[in-house]
Amino acid sequence: MEVRTQLRRAASYFSSETALVHGDRRLTFAEAWSRGVRLANALADRGLMPGDRIATLETNSIEAVDILLASAIGNFVRVPLYARNRRESHEHMIKSTGCKLALVDRLLGSEIEGLDAEIGSLRRIIVRDDGYEGWLASASEIDPDPAVSPDDYCVIRHTGGTTGKPKGVAYRHRAWMAICAAFFELGPNVNRGDAILHVGPLSHASGFMFLPGWYSGARNVMVDSFDPGSFLDILAREEITHGFVAPTILNAVVHHEGASRRSFPKLKYLLSASAPISESTLRKSADLFGEHVLHSAYGQTEILPVAGMGPDAWFSTLDGSSPISAVGRPMPLVDVEIRDEAGTVLGPGEPGEIVARYEGVQMDGFWDDPEETARRMVDGWIKTGDIGTLDANGLLYLLDRSNDMIVSGGFNIYPNEIENVIAEHPHVIEVAVFGIPHKKWGETPLAMVRLTQDATVTEADIIELVRTRLGSTKKPSRVEFTLDPLPLSNVGKVLRSKLREPYWAGHDHRVAGA
Repeated sequence: MEVRTQLRRAASYFSSETALVHGDRRLTFAEAWSRGVRLANALADRGLMPGDRIATLETNSIEAVDILLASAIGNFVRVPLYARNRRESHEHMIKSTGCKLALVDRLLGSEIEGLDAEIGSLRRIIVRDDGYEGWLASASEIDPDPAVSPDDYCVIRHTGGTTGKPKGVAYRHRAWMAICAAFFELGPNVNRGDAILHVGPLSHASGFMFLPGWYSGARNVMVDSFDPGSFLDILAREEITHGFVAPTILNAVVHHEGASRRSFPKLKYLLSASAPISESTLRKSADLFGEHVLHSAYGQTEILPVAGMGPDAWFSTLDGSSPISAVGRPMPLVDVEIRDEAGTVLGPGEPGEIVARYEGVQMDGFWDDPEETARRMVDGWIKTGDIGTLDANGLLYLLDRSNDMIVSGGFNIYPNEIENVIAEHPHVIEVAVFGIPHKKWGETPLAMVRLTQDATVTEADIIELVRTRLGSTKKPSRVEFTLDPLPLSNVGKVLRSKLREPYWAGHDHRVAGA
């Protein structure tokens, strides 16, 4: 089966029920489906053919769902651009996938303005302005019903670009549907009348929850920007049952004044993924929302979900393991190994690169990039570039990205391990650890720490906290404090690279001294 059939079927089954919510706007399944059909026809009128790629640059909104539906209805291949990316990344993503058309939110139109004159394949940029609703209404409401195969491509998502330019990962209909369904294998299924909160971008992990919500008859609730207070209000007002939440969102929410006085009786599934979560943030989240709703998952654009677990496992006690620090066990149909640089499989507790394979679901390769495909895909296994360990009980622990690892005096230091310790301090809201130059050791950890307004924490306090927990080798040599939020990526990960760069200005290499 392909995506369009699932969407169309639900639009018929639940036609008069609420499908979409954004602020004060509410659309039924029939109304939302009609908009999708009209947009598919309007895009076809502009020359888009089944199988053509269309770039989209969106905030979460009703209009963002228009193109999600229209792509399936018209059998176009959706290429989401990422709102926080720079123009150069947008240009690369459009050009490398050969997009013929781009549809852009009016607030983001300036980000790609003029690229149709610079990219040969890009024939037109459509910016949603005041004329969008009239344009939509004038299009045919007859379902175009093109032929669609489960083996057709439906979406091309791009990697984060932390190690070079973003790389396109194409999903066929059958793979997209399997991945979306797998996001709910860990916890309670979505039922008719449930409500799924999309506070993270639909272009990222939250988007995998849209399809199961739609075909189950649930409401998909769009939030175009995150604020802890409004997040809590929406959870209560819309009686949210399911949602994807990056650890940075949970961290901000549990530190929000008045959060502890709220109650969310309908909430049954919050999935934390995209980055490791500290034990402190996790336990505070459990106090606020209840342990029973918190679920963990690990994966990346190239292969997901790789591992996960529900609250019974996450908050359990298990001899030889620390479930609270793990990301889960391998998902059904997924094999996971830890390997060293030579490709040798390592034993329990030995850190190395996480490699995985997902039977029948993983990517075919990077779009139009055979060299990177050959480097990252070996004998059917995908090299994630993440560093982790597996224990004897099969639990997977994510230590860090390999390119974020700090090598200090010959010792490998993983920033996330230090961050988790510092995050447990009651006055720490956010923390990022990264390597800076050191004449003797080559590089050394620096901790950038965001504190609460009333904090009286000193550099020595933070260093001693880490030394006591992890030993002198892993303690930061410097601690810098800030009251400002740390910079985040599209998916809510703290951008260590952006924080690190000024300290390496004037250095030809990212390892100094020694």
